[in-house]
Amino acid sequence: IGQREGDNKPPAAIMLSEANFGLYPMGNGLTRLQTRFLGEPESVEKAKAKQCEKIEGEDAVELGLVTFAYENFDWDDEIRVMLEERASYSPDALTGMEANIRFAGPETMETKIFGRLTAWQNWIFQRPNATGPEGALKLYGTGRQSKYDRRRA
Repeated sequence: IGQREGDNKPPAAIMLSEANFGLYPMGNGLTRLQTRFLGEPESVEKAKAKQCEKIEGEDAVELGLVTFAYENFDWDDEIRVMLEERASYSPDALTGMEANIRFAGPETMETKIFGRLTAWQNWIFQRPNATGPEGALKLYGTGRQSKYDRRRA
């Protein structure tokens, strides 16, 4: 894990620092690792014990610090399938999902504004279905029915 066959580069690794443990709290008041391990303070402490150490693939998986770490023989197929899956989603759906993931954990006023409202304002309310000539916002209050381009959904 972390190095492709025949590749002379060193294995992929991550390193945690002081920045991962409190310098940059999220809108929910927690660090990103506290949010990732919400309700699992022991997992945060295990990660903190590895601070400033090079953490390679298997150890990163064991600590829960990476989502995926593929074996050499699976790498090409797993990456291909992952890219095909992502490409099958609509861009609007991906934007919405990303906004929800970015502001995980306990909800606060800040996460509501920046995680939900801002995403919707920049994502939904700027699209042709809202602001186009026959969009919902243009026709609001006129009594006329909006016409949507359903290919966007």
